[in-house]
This record gives sequence, structure tokens and C-alpha cells, in this order.
Amino acid sequence: MDPAVGKFIGAGLASLGMGLAAIGVGNIFGNFLSGALRNPSAADGQFARAFIGAALAEGLGIFALVVALVLLFVA
Repeated sequence: MDPAVGKFIGAGLASLGMGLAAIGVGNIFGNFLSGALRNPSAADGQFARAFIGAALAEGLGIFALVVALVLLFVA
């Protein structure tokens, strides 16, 4: 087995984090919308927290991308 194959498999597995981050952002905003429709008066107070959660999830997705790129081009 060629050593480069392991590098591609590792980068592919590391890039799964990007898709999972997208699912996480969808869950965050879906749950926020569900809660906002149930209690509209509390939606304004939770809107900033929803964006903070989405930013953290996207940050983890970008970190997964960086790990995949490092595996491809540096290791």
C-alpha cells in the first residue's frame, strides 16, 4: 500500500468535521427558531447566543479543514 493513500484517507476523515459543523449550525438555528416561535418575547435575548453557538460550530469546521489541509500538504 502506498504511503500517500493513508494521507488521503486521513484528510478525508478530517474533512468530515466540516459536514458535521454544518449539521450543528442547522441544529442551532432550527432549535432557536422553534424556541422563538414558542416564546417570541424571549427570542431577542437568545439571538446573540445563537450566533455565538454558530460561530463556535463554524470555527470547529474551519479547524477540521485546516487539519485536512495540513495532512495533505505538510505531513
